[in-house]
Amino acid sequence: MNLDFDFAAEQPKLVQLLLGVVAFCAVVALLLLLLGGAPAQPRSRPLAATLLLRLLGPAPTRARVRLLLPLSRLLGRVPVRQRAWPQAAVLLAPALVLLGIGLVVPAVRTTVLSFMNGDGTAWVGLDNYAWMFTQPEAVTVLRNTLIWVLLVPVLVTAVGLLYAVVVDRTRFESIAKSLVFLPMAISFVGAGIIWKFVYAYRPEGSDQIGLLNQLVVAFGGTPQQWLLEPPLNTLFLIVVMVWIQAGFATVVLSAAIKGIPAEIIEAARLDGASPLQMFFRVTLPSIRSAVVVVLVTQSIGTLKLFDIVRTMTGGQFDTSVIANEMYNQAFRYGETGKGAALAVFLFVLVTPIIVYQIRQRREAAR
Repeated sequence: MNLDFDFAAEQPKLVQLLLGVVAFCAVVALLLLLLGGAPAQPRSRPLAATLLLRLLGPAPTRARVRLLLPLSRLLGRVPVRQRAWPQAAVLLAPALVLLGIGLVVPAVRTTVLSFMNGDGTAWVGLDNYAWMFTQPEAVTVLRNTLIWVLLVPVLVTAVGLLYAVVVDRTRFESIAKSLVFLPMAISFVGAGIIWKFVYAYRPEGSDQIGLLNQLVVAFGGTPQQWLLEPPLNTLFLIVVMVWIQAGFATVVLSAAIKGIPAEIIEAARLDGASPLQMFFRVTLPSIRSAVVVVLVTQSIGTLKLFDIVRTMTGGQFDTSVIANEMYNQAFRYGETGKGAALAVFLFVLVTPIIVYQIRQRREAAR
């Protein structure tokens, strides 16, 4: 491994880094100068007088007074709301600049690249999008993503809701919730490695190190290569995601169940409602908003899924999803246009879900 550092070759990057640090420090200094550089003034002092004292300094000259006095009079005639705009602009400008550099510019550039060829030198129109919906390998990626989006949110919500109802107000409720929530503390990469060992395969007659194959052999079966056989391998990957996210759904839904008024539950019991009727006619309608939150959150997270597939199969054996294929096309195969097209398509898929979530929050706030 070559650990030599070529300073001359890296000098442009270091200069850019230095310029970024200097610009950041300049912005911070400007904010401190404009907002906190002078002692706090009484609230009764007009804004024009405060600004004039800051600009004049401790030893004002006659020329500076003649120059700034008309400005002070002009500011004194401006309404208070209009005078607040400069301060708001100063506070918002750094955030807006960073948002534009880190989000808007890359989004626009990615959209443009999606209409260009692999190295970004020629315009190809909609060819990259046509490839996405016509080539078998790309169609398989879209199919797998659809399977993930349809199954994961429903399974996570169902498992979390079932677990929350079963352990609600039981003697060991806190311990049970802690156990189901523990996988949330593991990263997706760590969970993928753990479950890769669970699905590990050794030839028949050898000692099995995978838990699943060991159980199969113990009951007289034949060990299987679970991650190599499509489409079942995609389902085995989905199990990992459900295992991780079930704790989140349990905590959210359990809190919603505890928020149901006791009067409603007692009235249903007095009316002779069975446990099944209580669940479908009382519990589920009362926690509808929490169920929607879990479904929406899991849908967004599933669309962006990358770590589990990358760690366990690398997208091979027909298990790739949009995020993983986007990475492969853009960074491994040098097909920047196809990778950008997949990124744009992923953004289009996520946007309606986010809009729906925002509307739900606004309605809940009303």
